[in-house]
Amino acid sequence: MSPDYIKAQLILLISIVAGIAFVGCIYEISYGAPDFGFAVTWAILLLSVPVGVYSFIKAVSLARKSMQ
Repeated sequence: MSPDYIKAQLILLISIVAGIAFVGCIYEISYGAPDFGFAVTWAILLLSVPVGVYSFIKAVSLARKSMQ
C-alpha cells in the first residue's frame, strides 16, 4: 500500500465522522431539544458540511492518485 492510499483512508474516515455529525445534528435539531444547545449544534452542523465534502473529495483524489 502506498502512503497516499493510507492518507486517503484516514481522510475518508474524517469525511465519515463529519457525515455522522451532520446527520446527528439534523436529528437533534428536529427533535427540538439539542443536548448541547441550539448554538453549538448549529455550529457543528455548519462546520461538518464543508469538512465532510472537502475531505471526501480530497480522499477520492488521493485514492485515484495512488492507483496510477
